[in-house]
Amino acid sequence: MFTVTALGELLIDFTEKGYSENGQRLFEQNPGGAPANVLVALQRLGAQTAFLGKVGTDMHGSYLRETLQNEGVNIEGLIVDDHFFTTLAFVALNSAGERHFSFARKPGADTQLRPDELRKDIIQNSRIFHTGSLSLTGEPVRSATLEALKTAQKAGCVLSYDPNYRAPLWDSREEAARQMRSVLPYMDLVKISDEETELLTGCARPEDAAAKLVEHAKAAVVTLGGKGAYVCTKEGGTIVPTFAGKVVDTTGAGDSFWGGFLFAFLQSGIAVENITLEQAKSFARFGNAAATLCVGKRGGIPAMPTLSETEALLKTAATE
Repeated sequence: MFTVTALGELLIDFTEKGYSENGQRLFEQNPGGAPANVLVALQRLGAQTAFLGKVGTDMHGSYLRETLQNEGVNIEGLIVDDHFFTTLAFVALNSAGERHFSFARKPGADTQLRPDELRKDIIQNSRIFHTGSLSLTGEPVRSATLEALKTAQKAGCVLSYDPNYRAPLWDSREEAARQMRSVLPYMDLVKISDEETELLTGCARPEDAAAKLVEHAKAAVVTLGGKGAYVCTKEGGTIVPTFAGKVVDTTGAGDSFWGGFLFAFLQSGIAVENITLEQAKSFARFGNAAATLCVGKRGGIPAMPTLSETEALLKTAATE
């Protein structure tokens, strides 16, 4: 039995890291991909996780498989395809640690997962099924995602969604909005960023966007960067402040937050339809602690905190 299974992109983030002696920009190879980041966050906190996706037979695909395996993530549903190259993302950072992306994905292996390649048995044996939105950018992975969601819903999984808008991967903003919104009716737990509110809901204000999301979802979160997160259930919503900490690289911040949120939800033992606003606040506080630790390090997967680190930060904050 897996506590969380995720489907989506597994890729390399080549993150900007200074200059060479000859004045050329250097990029550091970091394993990443939002659904994979979420799983590693959960795995390091103590959950049992599984990944569904596709990589190439190149050096990057081998590295990513090994990375997930070393983290303890089950990779029986990770397909290796020698017809496509592993997706690469080049990430430039500004002085505040914010990211700008350029993708090598035409097509990338992650977009080529087919419905018939899905390990449905893994989905059916999971407590939570999680996905993002990069697997909705094209076929055949879009059809695979929809088939996985139907399988998870039929199996009684809690459905989790964390969309990430990456403009270069879509033909238009309108197409992105249409596809990213298309799966919302499936979802029980949804997280978006404050930059995605209008795209996903048509509402600019986080409060309005979250209220729109809980028309379908049992709980919704809008992350607010350094201000924390706005959490919402059908009881209403509130801001949960984050913790003070140094920001080195924001890669994986939202993924670590959501991994922490999902882990706290799992630990509570609460049925998803019974989540109260007060409980959602406590899940978000745990997620904020995980994210604070994550942004203090470089990269996505390498920066995910452990349970002891997260609990130590929460304990320290409680005594201040």
